[in-house]
Amino acid sequence: MKIYTKTGDTGETSLFGGKRLAKDDLRIEAYGTIDELNSFLGLLRDMLAVEVHKSRIYSIQNRLFSIGAVLASDPEKPLMVKNINELDITELETAIDEMNDSLQPLKNFILPGGHSTVSVCHVCRCICRRAERRVVSIETMGEQEAIIVRYLNRLSDYLFVLARKIAMELEAPEVIWTAPE
Repeated sequence: MKIYTKTGDTGETSLFGGKRLAKDDLRIEAYGTIDELNSFLGLLRDMLAVEVHKSRIYSIQNRLFSIGAVLASDPEKPLMVKNINELDITELETAIDEMNDSLQPLKNFILPGGHSTVSVCHVCRCICRRAERRVVSIETMGEQEAIIVRYLNRLSDYLFVLARKIAMELEAPEVIWTAPE
């Protein structure tokens, strides 16, 4: 099987279900950003040493692949893939709470940095926020996209707390933001 089809050479691509869209359509931007986030999460997972973090990131990557498939599906046709659900959001909240319990209360704004793994986690958080904005921008915001927005919102919170947790585990300093004088 050839990997190239040449059907996208004119600047269009197909959704699952056959509908053709311009490659810069908001729906394509949304699932492309999900794919970018998933790729950076793979990099982060490869950098992690703590198995529980690696396992959670792997699980998140699988959820993001499903989200990408949902977004890549024609919204006017029956959904061919399983979307995420409330339990997926609850799992993120539980992980956030567990990590937060071991962290010092946040008293300052922090800057990304302190260690390369922490920085990659912050890159993932920023891409996640962009993915969330792209999904919000889809004009056909139905129930399928609404739960995706909630999941991505919670995921970005998870990634922020994970960055702090990783910094603590690596004994890396949290870089405190100081306002210019």
